[in-house]
Amino acid sequence: MARAKTPRVEKTTANRNKQIITMPEAGAPTLVKKSAPSGNSSPASLDEAIRERAFELYTERGCTPGHEHEDWLRAEQEVKAHSGRQQTA
Repeated sequence: MARAKTPRVEKTTANRNKQIITMPEAGAPTLVKKSAPSGNSSPASLDEAIRERAFELYTERGCTPGHEHEDWLRAEQEVKAHSGRQQTA
């Protein structure tokens, strides 16, 4: 009996580590996790806080594309300013 051939998948580092992020459709319900930022400002938690704030800015604008860069920069500025105040308090 003949075996069915399986398609070959090129296994490169680029393909394995590739992550695709899509924005939700306009008008779709969004789930935004509201959490208080912790005093821990590790690079991973800082990046996550910036990402969450940038998404909040995106949804506040009505989920219209085209301002991703501005959202990220504003979120970065806000989160870093907030974490700076927490560390000095």
